[in-house]
Amino acid sequence: MPKVAVFNMEGKQVGELELNDAIFGVEVNQDLMHKVVVSQLANRRQGTVATKNRAAVRGGGRKPWRQKGTGRARQGSIRSPQWVGGGVVFGPTPRDFSYRLPKKARRAALKSALSAKVEAGNMVVLDQLTVDGPKTKAMANMFKALDVQKPLVVTAEWDTNVELSTRNIPGALVAKTQGLNVYDILNSQKVVITKDAVAKLEEVLV
Repeated sequence: MPKVAVFNMEGKQVGELELNDAIFGVEVNQDLMHKVVVSQLANRRQGTVATKNRAAVRGGGRKPWRQKGTGRARQGSIRSPQWVGGGVVFGPTPRDFSYRLPKKARRAALKSALSAKVEAGNMVVLDQLTVDGPKTKAMANMFKALDVQKPLVVTAEWDTNVELSTRNIPGALVAKTQGLNVYDILNSQKVVITKDAVAKLEEVLV
């Protein structure tokens, strides 16, 4: 079982914690993590981009000139794609980019991402995380004491004070165990997770 140090909010080590091999010590599957991240980013796309085709542009109802006898190329409409102001050929249309991967694949990718952070020494475990009201300075001081930049803070339950205290810190993000995802883990420099969150992950993912 991998062992990690446990810190308090002042950045001092207060103990050690053994992590479950089934979650934090699995073989890292980069291909699977890539597939899950691509799926997540596709699901975030709005899919509202659109262009006007020749049926949607204004004008062009009359044939510009007769078919034969002018010496010019035949034209049916001044809104054909080759005309300035004409419709767009094969332009994007509103569509849904989202798709789902199997639940087992998503869970395996999440375990791989967590294991990769532990293996690289980029996971910091806190004994507890409490903030008395929205205080950005308190969280900033904690990150400085722990020597972390662009962290992902993972809590067992949603804490409004922690979220409000973190959201003005550039690069910092807060998530609870239920909404933890591969993209946020890999996109962060370090994962700062509470002991309660570790225990909850071990309950849910084992």
